[in-house]
Amino acid sequence: MKVSLNWIKDHIKIDAPIEELGEKLTGSGLEVEAIEKHESIKGGLEGIVIGEVLTCRKHENADKLSVTTVDLGGDEPVQIVCGAPNVAAGQKVVVATVGATLYPEGEDPFSIKKAKIRGEASSGMICAEDELGLGKSHDGIIVLETELPNGSPASQYFDINTDHVIEIGLTPNRADATSAFGVAREIRALYELEMEPIDTTKFKVDDTSLAINVEVNKPDACPRYAGVCISGITVSESPAWLKDRLKSIGISSINNVVDATNYILHDLGQPLHAFDYAKIKGQKIIVGTVAEGTKFTTLDELERKLHANDLMISNATEPMCLAGVFGGMDSGVSTSTTDIFLESAYFSPDVVRKSAQQHGLKTDSSFRFERGCDPNMTVVALKKAALLIQELAGGKIASELIDLYPKAFNNFEVSVSYKRINELIGQDIPEQKVKSILTHLDIEIVSEVDGVLALSIPPYRVDVQREADVIEDILRIYGFDNIEINDNLSASYLSPLPKNDIEKKKKEVSLLLTGRGFSEIFTNSLTKAEYTKELAAFPEEENVNILNKLSEDLGIMRRTLLFSSLEVAAHNINRKQKNLKLYEFGKIYSLVDGEYVEKNIMSILLTGDIADESWIAGNTTAAFHDLSGAVIDVTSKLGLTNPKSEKFSDELFASALLLKQKKNVFAKLGAISPAIAKRAGVQQKVWFAEIDLDFVLNFSAKSLQFQEISKFPDVRRDLSLVIDKKVSYAEIVGIAKQVENRLLQAVNVFDTFEGEQVGEGKKSYSVSFVLNDNQQTLTDKQIDKTMQKLINAFKNQLDAIIRE
Repeated sequence: MKVSLNWIKDHIKIDAPIEELGEKLTGSGLEVEAIEKHESIKGGLEGIVIGEVLTCRKHENADKLSVTTVDLGGDEPVQIVCGAPNVAAGQKVVVATVGATLYPEGEDPFSIKKAKIRGEASSGMICAEDELGLGKSHDGIIVLETELPNGSPASQYFDINTDHVIEIGLTPNRADATSAFGVAREIRALYELEMEPIDTTKFKVDDTSLAINVEVNKPDACPRYAGVCISGITVSESPAWLKDRLKSIGISSINNVVDATNYILHDLGQPLHAFDYAKIKGQKIIVGTVAEGTKFTTLDELERKLHANDLMISNATEPMCLAGVFGGMDSGVSTSTTDIFLESAYFSPDVVRKSAQQHGLKTDSSFRFERGCDPNMTVVALKKAALLIQELAGGKIASELIDLYPKAFNNFEVSVSYKRINELIGQDIPEQKVKSILTHLDIEIVSEVDGVLALSIPPYRVDVQREADVIEDILRIYGFDNIEINDNLSASYLSPLPKNDIEKKKKEVSLLLTGRGFSEIFTNSLTKAEYTKELAAFPEEENVNILNKLSEDLGIMRRTLLFSSLEVAAHNINRKQKNLKLYEFGKIYSLVDGEYVEKNIMSILLTGDIADESWIAGNTTAAFHDLSGAVIDVTSKLGLTNPKSEKFSDELFASALLLKQKKNVFAKLGAISPAIAKRAGVQQKVWFAEIDLDFVLNFSAKSLQFQEISKFPDVRRDLSLVIDKKVSYAEIVGIAKQVENRLLQAVNVFDTFEGEQVGEGKKSYSVSFVLNDNQQTLTDKQIDKTMQKLINAFKNQLDAIIRE
């Protein structure tokens, strides 16, 4: 959106530097994307002065040229060769001095230089209209009647207007700033100034010779409709000042009546439309919808098919205007128009937006109606436009002012406390400053009780209807740059971070596992006591027994998700679905020291083949690393990384790992004992993991950390280690991190080998080490030194042989 600074100054006296004003507006939310200088005549006639021809003689070497001496107000007159037939001594003329640049209409600009023309020196140029961009005439030079002294800038005589045009990237919520008046209101709040009132006191009804009957059939779509008739107008070209105002913001002049409506639209933000009174059949205006498929020709001469939900302005027999969007071809103002009906209305943003989208039309009117105009500006703008049309086109107000407004818009009522303002902003704002900002934003303070303000907000502020909106308004006017930030960037005044939402975390994990081919299962929390009978891990006295159990199979609350998962596996295997990847979220229950305890647990079960057989790969049976990979992915997703592991086995697991964090076991994973699997009727090998969700979520919430990404490149080095079979990968990682904790970023085994080549009881690990220094690029010397330290540690602590 473009807005003229001179236009803004019609509403508020602001003399701040344009750059400062642009920064202030941007800081308040009206982002200034560009500021351009605008001149009614390009170049502003800079270097063009008024001169007086002292002498004039024919050029000796050219019949059509004259040699003149011209007084430009300097110590000596200058000699100028001129080709105009009407140049003569004693004339006041317009002269482009040496160095001046001319911008002839439709031609490339050029600069005036000292020259010799057919042997005569020439220091300037006596100008015609078209050479200055003042008109199209080239019949002769401009001859002036003026008392201005020689050497006076020509811009003084021609009243050249210089302006600055501000281009604002208007966000959809700022419906209040779609006009010069709206931007002026913003400036009023930023600089705590007063605005010039909109004066409509001269509006009066001259007679009632014209009459229009208005009928609004869709009051929800058109809550307010106003209009007035003007008779005896003369449609003609607009005056230069109006053309220039519109031109400055990119609007082409059409005629004085249409230009007047466009002027008010961009001045006050209220769209208007002028109908030729003679073309309003039946002298009746109907605001409503028409039949689906009705044909209607818009001002762009395109025939459109209307929709049943399009709001139309119609006369007694046919539609004339697509309400709030575009006028019709057959009812607009033309050079033959003598009487008009001037419309000003408030149309529902939703209705206008839908019509504009359906017909692919985006106009200055729809731009404003879609965002929400000011319903209290409807009649003010109508009167202002009527007065302007009378000034430009003559005529009389020939009807009473129509204003159909059955249900007035109420102000928004919002309460806000100083305490909440300071909490959200993060700094104590003086109470008097808060009141001043609110007052300059047209927000009325109705009452103040115990630090709580009851506010009344005008309906044109469609984006300020809640406490947070009011505080945002206070902040943007007070200035984001005026808010101090703590050295550690903390914000004690804000609400604490929310606790981990377990349901949200479950969803994240579900998306992760489901995307990897797992299926979620849901099982009953009631199970049979027989599963845990005589198992040391589940003492019978800790069972939560069901007092009114329906059967022995539903006799206790489950102690683990293992047996219910095995039941699901058995059910599927018995139906020829032997390859299973399952996970479940559930609770387990126990009775400890007379207190009932429940915990959130997650289980993962793998059995059969990990992937379906295909032509490119044979059967791949699920293995421990398939299970451990899934568990690590899940715990990493939940924010717990780099756990410690420990081998173990018990009556449930034939071989397994415990995962620990600070000596707390939070997961068990491994191969289920065949005897335990048989209790649920499963005969094939089962890999199973159980994760303590409560612990993982609680730990990750406390240990959440962020680290800056290094700007320097990673370096990878590989080692091939021959070690004893009993040495685990975890031991290798532990030694590596103990030796070099700062530079070492990652350790990974990418190949293993066992066989005669490495010796009995031995195995070979190919391990990669990723190094990085976030302060500088690593040198070869640093890398070699680090790797040698790792090699020595592996040799000394693991008796490792380094394979070359």
